[in-house]
Amino acid sequence: MATLLIVHHTPSPNCQAMLEAVGSGASAPEIEGVRVVRRAALAATVPDVLEADAYVLGTPANLGYMSGALKHFFDQMYYPCLDETRGRPFGYYVHGGSDTTGAVRGIESVTTGLGWRREAPAVTVTGEPSKADLQACWELGAALAAGLTE
Repeated sequence: MATLLIVHHTPSPNCQAMLEAVGSGASAPEIEGVRVVRRAALAATVPDVLEADAYVLGTPANLGYMSGALKHFFDQMYYPCLDETRGRPFGYYVHGGSDTTGAVRGIESVTTGLGWRREAPAVTVTGEPSKADLQACWELGAALAAGLTE
């Protein structure tokens, strides 16, 4: 069975709503044969990353960058997972109060270094997520999970 790992930092109701939408899409009943594992960024481990076949990353944009928790996740797993995970699919979502540019740039930079390939459009939201934003999050989760069944 394929595994989709959702690594997130979810400190706010807005981030929580986005995480729930991603998880709902990834666990849609029509997607079979995929195990969805959620890990808080500070709790995700190297074995979690190595055992997964694809990833969804979620973070708030804090002070112009990804959260410290997601950065810590990357710092811990980067070298131990670099060769083993090259080429794996991923997607991400970012929530910001007014801007997500720095967080997006940071995630793109690290995942490029890892050699991961983005399989779905990034979802970036400022302010309260709209119904369309949450639908985009649902589609992000569904796309990454469905890609593992092909």
